[in-house]
Amino acid sequence: GDDFYLSVQRGENKQQEPYEQQLIHLSNETNTPLVATNDVQYIEKEDAFVQHCLLAIKQGAVIKTGMATDGERYLTSPEEMKKRFSDLPEAVENSRKIADQCHLHISLDTLKLPKYPVPEKENADHYLRHLCLKGLYERVSSPSDAYIKRLEYELDVIQQMDFSDYFLIVWDFMNFARKKGIVTGPGRGSAAGSLVAYTLYITDIDPIQYGLLFERFLNPERVSMPDIDIDFPDDRREEVIQYVANKYGQQYVAQIITFGTFGAKAALRDIGKVLQIDSKEMENIIKYVPNKHGITIQEAYHQSFAFRQAVQASSLLKQWIAIAMKVEGLPRHTSTHAAGVIISSEPLSQIVPLQQGHGELYLTQYPMDVLERLGLLKMDFLGLRTLTLLEHICRLIQQQTGKTIDVRSIPLDDRKTYELVSKGDTNGIFQLESDGMKQVLKQLKPSQFEDIVAVNALYRPGPIDYIPSYIKRKHGEEKVSYLHPDLAPILAPTYGVLIYQEQIMQIAANIAGFSLGKADLLRRAVAKKKKEILDQQRNEFVQGCIDQGYDEGFANDVYDMIVRFANYGFNRSHAVAYSMLSYQLAYLKAHYPLYFYTALLTSVIGDEEKVSLYIYEARRKQIELLPPSINQSRYSFSVEHEKIRYSLAAIKHVGIAAVKAIVQERKKGPFADFFDFCVRLFGKGINRKTIESLILSGCFDEFGIERASLLASVDVALEHAQLVGPYVEEGLFSDISLKPKYVEAPSLSLEEKLMYEKELLGVYVSPHPTSAYRKVFRLDGVRSVMSVIREKTDFPVKVGVYIVEERKTRTKTGEEMAFFTVSDESGEMDVVAFPDVYRRYSSVLKKGTVRLLEGKVEVRKGKAQLVIRKADVPAMEALYVKIRPEHIASGKLFTLKELLQKYHGKTPVFLYYEQEQKMVKLTEEYDVALTDECIASLKALLGDEHIVVK
Repeated sequence: GDDFYLSVQRGENKQQEPYEQQLIHLSNETNTPLVATNDVQYIEKEDAFVQHCLLAIKQGAVIKTGMATDGERYLTSPEEMKKRFSDLPEAVENSRKIADQCHLHISLDTLKLPKYPVPEKENADHYLRHLCLKGLYERVSSPSDAYIKRLEYELDVIQQMDFSDYFLIVWDFMNFARKKGIVTGPGRGSAAGSLVAYTLYITDIDPIQYGLLFERFLNPERVSMPDIDIDFPDDRREEVIQYVANKYGQQYVAQIITFGTFGAKAALRDIGKVLQIDSKEMENIIKYVPNKHGITIQEAYHQSFAFRQAVQASSLLKQWIAIAMKVEGLPRHTSTHAAGVIISSEPLSQIVPLQQGHGELYLTQYPMDVLERLGLLKMDFLGLRTLTLLEHICRLIQQQTGKTIDVRSIPLDDRKTYELVSKGDTNGIFQLESDGMKQVLKQLKPSQFEDIVAVNALYRPGPIDYIPSYIKRKHGEEKVSYLHPDLAPILAPTYGVLIYQEQIMQIAANIAGFSLGKADLLRRAVAKKKKEILDQQRNEFVQGCIDQGYDEGFANDVYDMIVRFANYGFNRSHAVAYSMLSYQLAYLKAHYPLYFYTALLTSVIGDEEKVSLYIYEARRKQIELLPPSINQSRYSFSVEHEKIRYSLAAIKHVGIAAVKAIVQERKKGPFADFFDFCVRLFGKGINRKTIESLILSGCFDEFGIERASLLASVDVALEHAQLVGPYVEEGLFSDISLKPKYVEAPSLSLEEKLMYEKELLGVYVSPHPTSAYRKVFRLDGVRSVMSVIREKTDFPVKVGVYIVEERKTRTKTGEEMAFFTVSDESGEMDVVAFPDVYRRYSSVLKKGTVRLLEGKVEVRKGKAQLVIRKADVPAMEALYVKIRPEHIASGKLFTLKELLQKYHGKTPVFLYYEQEQKMVKLTEEYDVALTDECIASLKALLGDEHIVVK
């Protein structure tokens, strides 16, 4: 055809010349026209070396300065092309001819909203109204006029803006999620202010009940796309995205690209490596770049004298900086937007360039801001770990108790929940987990849901300054005052403190007579803090107040208050929605702690510090942790006999592939012993390091073989597995007598056991020496080692610890002092006793003993250590059993012996023989675990008055 050409290029690379002659010959022979082209890879000719450096970065290569490069791949002018192809003018003319045929019109800001496939004989507006009315009567049994009017108003606005299809699309994939049992968030952002969204089950927040404003979400006086962001469990989000892709077609749905760019330091490092600048010298220079977010190399050059001086040292360093400055800000790599998905009414390949994404979905090659200019609909499908946690807790409750928990129906006035929150017992609770937030909650003592909403909105830079006033007003310690009584209905729920953006809108509507749409425009305008806008808005607001009958002075005072709070005001719709998640988790923690902690621990596998923190907290609430078991443990933490079983995946050096192999093999039957395990897992990715980690974490303890012996037997077991493993599937070598014997080895000391457990699990699973003192420590105000390390407080603290190690030393003056390593059930820390303290307490501070230590925490080289001021021996809780003659005569002492052995633990037992008035301490083999079941059994045997714990 007329549009088929042969391309010829010319540059410094002479290797092309033989091919060009052949192309010219082919053109003449076939009567195919030539076209002059150039392989444009950069704009300016001088950028050739920069391009060369970028290619070297991509390939991980190095180049030498002054190295020759092909500098002809820049955007040449028409004159240069004519000169370059002076002997082939027709080729240049053909290039112009092709350019003239190219007509591109990119349609901007024209919405390309997809159409929802409504049922036959329906249109989007009618169908949306039908679904909303149906949902309204499901959600609100007898809706008042306020609900009916609000729904009609919202539907009218949505229809006028032509967004009915948008709401139907969101309703559809949310409906899919519900049918599949995928938990969705109660709402996110301003969408929670829409009654339409509530009746469509897109959100779970009743906007009328909570006083939320539709105009904050969709303003009829400011046309913009609705923005409904949806939270899904992070492990099920992909299911919903794939449903949307299947529904509307792969050509119409894509995820969005994001570009990671070269920052100042990254550009310097990458170009430095390419130019072979000494790495030590390079890092010494880069450290002079100020640690300021978004700083450029040029800004660093002007701001840092040391940096400026260093890069002037040689021509190579000058070139390094010059090239890095050209690279800075360019895309370095691509990734997928965390949440955004595009849905189009036209095939996306006709609108945007696409590339293959990670899965089946395409990835746009335009970033989000460009896609919005093209009028494409973006929807955010967000993965929220909190929802995964919530779903997991409810699933555990259902599996273990048969009870189905609908978190949307839990009472919002639950006393137990508010008690938990008021104590600051909020580890693991969304939005309420930080140390600062816990302190606020302890002072505030929330007693209603609105308190949680308010504190979530206030606990941010800026409004945090108003928290003390909010707390005092709630507790009646500070008077609540208003500029005018007419502000009371708006500000009374927050004790006169302006917290929410919606309150600003309500003030503008009620006091200045603005429509809520105009009030939203005011809120947006004053937040920008531009003087001309502020002055213009002030005039309109003050006039509006005067028209409503208020005086000018009051109007200006109210406007000043609005301006002052505009930057701090929080979106109430979002605060209510996310506070609902906080409350739901708090409720589950208060009422179902066993299942809460089990799911919570699973959610933080891989974060050793959090695993340790949550296990310690669970233990303080009398929830027992079972050690990892090769036959019982799963990938996740699990519930077993009302206790938490440690996860296989949470053991260090045991990867996901190993866990999968173990669980899969276990389906064929439990492992009989250590050798059986090694044989059956032969060739399935279980290496020596994994096996040793499983041993030292206690996974094989159930077989009754010492851990030291198992460690010594690893070589024997692996050799045996190599010999027997390949034939196991065929049923050969099943004779038990063929198994090797365990290699004997000295037992691990308690300290060694605990050390390995802490290293591999983050916690101790063997009974820690301090575990017998839990109750004593709790009554004595003892802090955990972990909490002391985390807070690094300068206040006096008391810890109850086991002394693992003692290192004596002498000061320069010859006085003796000591350093100690101590631990409790939560962790390990360093302790120091200076000479005066060590002299006084050296007889008490002995390795292998449990002691109460008091002192202050100091931070040295970023590490917390306790400086002792006092050391003491903790009082030991004991069980006292009164023995009467009839107990002996009836043979009850035999039953008592059996019970003490059944409930073996760490608490010593004393028998008091009433007739002889004699006290006898039983040996350690009769020490008991003081569980409720143990105490109840003993009282049932001998009578309540004969059993005393003190």
